[in-house]
Amino acid sequence: MSSHVDGNALAGPLSEVFHTDMTTAVCCCDGCGETTTLASEMVYGAHGLVVRCRSCDDVLITIVETPERVVLSFPGVSSVSVERGAPSA
Repeated sequence: MSSHVDGNALAGPLSEVFHTDMTTAVCCCDGCGETTTLASEMVYGAHGLVVRCRSCDDVLITIVETPERVVLSFPGVSSVSVERGAPSA
């Protein structure tokens, strides 16, 4: 597998959709139950972004950007929680 960066790389693409800093969002891995912020997950880039669980390596989120839209998939996330009043991106 190629090298990765941390979840802070998600700030730009996710702020376009959610209009808040989603790197502070807490997600729960459907595979192993690990609960942590998106900023601490592993992010791999290729033809999009693939977010993998830092504990079990399952795919949590995929993000593909086109000129017209941002396509998000959450195949390995059982929940996402965002603090109310989180800072805008």
